[in-house]
Amino acid sequence: MGFDHERLDCYRLAVGVAQWLRASRFPRHTTKLREQGTRAADSIVLNIAEGASRSGDAAKNHFRIALGSAAETCAVLDLVRLPESDERQVELRRIGAMLAVLSR
Repeated sequence: MGFDHERLDCYRLAVGVAQWLRASRFPRHTTKLREQGTRAADSIVLNIAEGASRSGDAAKNHFRIALGSAAETCAVLDLVRLPESDERQVELRRIGAMLAVLSR
């Protein structure tokens, strides 16, 4: 038996983005953006998992929070250009589109 969130494409994509971001080397003097980006990416994953375990408005609220965190992660990648940033932003936009549907 698995958890409901493990079957969601947006969850699997979010885990990949979070792992990639954590392993990425940020330029010097961008420590705060690295910390904020990794926190936001982790928040996407954790809120999708919690939202999938709930129902009704509680689930929608967690999916909305995850959507905001996806936008924040994408914005960090606008400020700090990393190798593969463009591809990861495409994935974050896909995650955002899926979360927008889940949060309705």
